[in-house]
Amino acid sequence: MIVRDKPGVLQLLFAVRGSVLPHIAPELLFVAAFSAAVVALDHYVVPLPHVQAAPLAVFGVALSLFLGFRNNAAYDRWWEARRLWGGLLADTRSLAREADLFLADDAARLATLRLTRVFLHLHRAHLRGIAGDPVAISLSAAEGLTGAHPLPPDAALDAMNRVLTAAHRGGTLDGFGARALSARLGSLALAQAGCERIRATPLPYVYSLLIFRTSWLYCLLLPFALIEPTGWLTPLFAVIVAYTFFGLAEVTEELAHPFGTTANALPLDAICRTAEISLAPHLGEVPPPPLQPTDYRLD
Repeated sequence: MIVRDKPGVLQLLFAVRGSVLPHIAPELLFVAAFSAAVVALDHYVVPLPHVQAAPLAVFGVALSLFLGFRNNAAYDRWWEARRLWGGLLADTRSLAREADLFLADDAARLATLRLTRVFLHLHRAHLRGIAGDPVAISLSAAEGLTGAHPLPPDAALDAMNRVLTAAHRGGTLDGFGARALSARLGSLALAQAGCERIRATPLPYVYSLLIFRTSWLYCLLLPFALIEPTGWLTPLFAVIVAYTFFGLAEVTEELAHPFGTTANALPLDAICRTAEISLAPHLGEVPPPPLQPTDYRLD
């Protein structure tokens, strides 16, 4: 995620970090070359059809409305994912306080908190599709979670449940405490399922297909409407329009995958580090430093 203070005018004009320009540069170059070729053919080879601007204006309005709808849908996914991870962080902090209150056995309390930390990192790695995440593997091995599991975060939650079950049956966790901690595990599992739902349910493919086809169709027809009024400036105006449409489509694509590793994805590493900082006093450990942005990017 890009984190920076309010940029100035020049920074807004020329900033590349966090921009979609590097991703859509080939498309823009193609539109510029195609527009220049259309103008050259019209001037030096054979007169080409000059399309009226009105039909393309209606086409452009319809396309922009559809792009806006898809962008809103993608942002809703991104924001819901952020809320779910905010809930995971809040539940982690509450679980640490409840464990201090209800778990009389220090070994069970420390094991529960360490497994919470393992769960968060396994959940992060699972959402990002990282099979060999070194932090998650190291923490899992320290807690004895070395076996293969189709859903590694579930293995951590199951281990936490076994610790709480043993404490309850051993008399070091009363019924009210067991109920409170069990409800907290259920809240963690609910947020986990919400994140997995977002990851496993992308925006309908037909949206992407329709946006791709109509955007290209509009940008390739536009030079024929601009030849007469703009002449050799046609490539410039065509590229500006293409930047708007292709750029918005690319932003939508990044927001639609909030758990990815793009510049505009959620900073899951930083959120997990915040949880580690919150758990450290309860574990008797020195809190690690918070992660800082690198070139305005926070992962």
